[in-house]
Amino acid sequence: QVQLAESGGGLVQAGGSLRLSCAAGGSIVSINVMGWYRQAPGKQRELVATITSGGMTNHADSVKGRFTISRGNAKNTVSLQMNSLKPEATAIYYCNANIWTPTSFGVDYWGKGTLVTVSS
Repeated sequence: QVQLAESGGGLVQAGGSLRLSCAAGGSIVSINVMGWYRQAPGKQRELVATITSGGMTNHADSVKGRFTISRGNAKNTVSLQMNSLKPEATAIYYCNANIWTPTSFGVDYWGKGTLVTVSS
């Protein structure tokens, strides 16, 4: 059993900052890519940023220069620092991780999501 738990969402004014965190727990052998996705009302879920176990990152063009993804020293945590937030960033943010367990290889797991609301 694997669980992803997000934290750090909330309400912030435009131009402000928030930091999201996600911790993976359970029967984990290794974690490959971890990432953040978001889904705004009425829109499809979209990639925000990903980071490999080796630290290579990929950020969506819409957030480059303002959002930064990072992984913790324990490698089972991932954070997303969001600066200069815009109202269009309002969405539910989901943590994602590609995980190997003792019984499965490279399965994608999702957190339940955390709401970020940016007021104008």
